Amino acid sequence: MTPARADDLYRAQTAVTGQGEPNRLIGFAACLEDVLIKVSGALQLAGDARLEPFKSRAADFVTAFDYHDQMSGKPKRDEQGTRDRPYDLIVDFDKSKIDELLGSLGLKPWLSHRPTLGIIVAMVAAARSFIVTADGRQSDLQRDSARIAASRRGMTILLPDEASVAKLNVGDAALMTAPVETLAPLVAAQGPEAILIGRLAWDDDDLGWVTEWRLDADGRSHRWKMRGVTFDEAFRRGIGGAAQVLSGNGDPG
Repeated sequence: MTPARADDLYRAQTAVTGQGEPNRLIGFAACLEDVLIKVSGALQLAGDARLEPFKSRAADFVTAFDYHDQMSGKPKRDEQGTRDRPYDLIVDFDKSKIDELLGSLGLKPWLSHRPTLGIIVAMVAAARSFIVTADGRQSDLQRDSARIAASRRGMTILLPDEASVAKLNVGDAALMTAPVETLAPLVAAQGPEAILIGRLAWDDDDLGWVTEWRLDADGRSHRWKMRGVTFDEAFRRGIGGAAQVLSGNGDPG
């Protein structure tokens, strides 16, 4: 995964329906929150009420935008045309305005080197469990989700391959207690600068994933949990939490 360039940090995207202005403005607001988190590394801005006045005029921070048709190559249906087609709205923001806004929130851009993050995460559902890998077919959905989450948070990630997982033979239950040194061989050959470890277990009562994450940094172990979320949200929170720690913005909530 290619490291994010500085100009990419000020770009965000979200899914919208059609290209009309009302949905575009909603998309601008969502992208503004994402880009503030991405630039600063401060996941605590997610859902922060202080952002609402700025999100209501998010267009003031935008320098350019474009659309990517999610159904490119597929015919338009009857009279709908482009009105109801799903698009990725890609938005570029003004660097100086974003930096100034972060300053007003007591934060600053994280423009120094961002460590490459090795990710070792187990998925557990009923009697089935597996480690998410870079090349395993059973990991396809989770691998894509992790990479999208990393891009959204401005991080570069590395995943273990199937051969490394088979060689080390670590069970999912051991992930949250085993020393990082024991698990590091899973990704060591790729040269990560920090290692994020996680476990996502499906819970029927919550109708979602119960998740645990840990990251050893600054001489101590940082841990955070959540429950009842999709695995897409779990990866956003896991990788975003790691970014928050590594950027010096404190422990994830």
